[in-house]
Amino acid sequence: MSEKEVKSCLLCGVGGQGTVLASRIIAAAAMAKGLRAKTAETIGMAQRGGSVVSHVRIGETIASPTIPLGTADVMIGFEPGEAAANIKYLKEDGVLIVSSKQVKPVTASLGQSAYDGDECLAWLKNKVRRCIVINPDEIIEACGSPKVLNVAMTGALAETGAMGLRIEDMEEALKRRMKPKLIEMNSKALHMGAQCAGER
Repeated sequence: MSEKEVKSCLLCGVGGQGTVLASRIIAAAAMAKGLRAKTAETIGMAQRGGSVVSHVRIGETIASPTIPLGTADVMIGFEPGEAAANIKYLKEDGVLIVSSKQVKPVTASLGQSAYDGDECLAWLKNKVRRCIVINPDEIIEACGSPKVLNVAMTGALAETGAMGLRIEDMEEALKRRMKPKLIEMNSKALHMGAQCAGER
């Protein structure tokens, strides 16, 4: 990464999916490499069930922590509908990493909107040239916890190389941020996410 180059990653999901923690892991991995990183969050109407969007920008000269529309190098969608709603941030040749698992948003639960996660996925695959779909059920079953999806998504991010971060960088960031008893499980999720991205 050149001194003036800025790499941007937008993460979006619903409350409770670990979107903010994932952004912190990415930023920590970058800073451990001696790079500057800025993050910002927009949290929706409910801590659990509302929309959550996190911005991560890495580089030497970062004018703003928020990503301008159409400039994100990578977008990580923890939920298909949230990915579709925020696709405007992704640049034309950007990378989309999206979970295939639908999580019904608060508005749909209240009967305010109809929502079909499969339709959103199909639309995203058609719209984005480089779209990596992650099946979270396989990873969750192998790791034994539903809380590892966010870490798996950062593993997929590292595998793409789009942010200039390696799987080893993510692993070191994990070790610094997590309790020792959780590291083995999360490291497994990290590598499974990377493997999924590599296969696609």
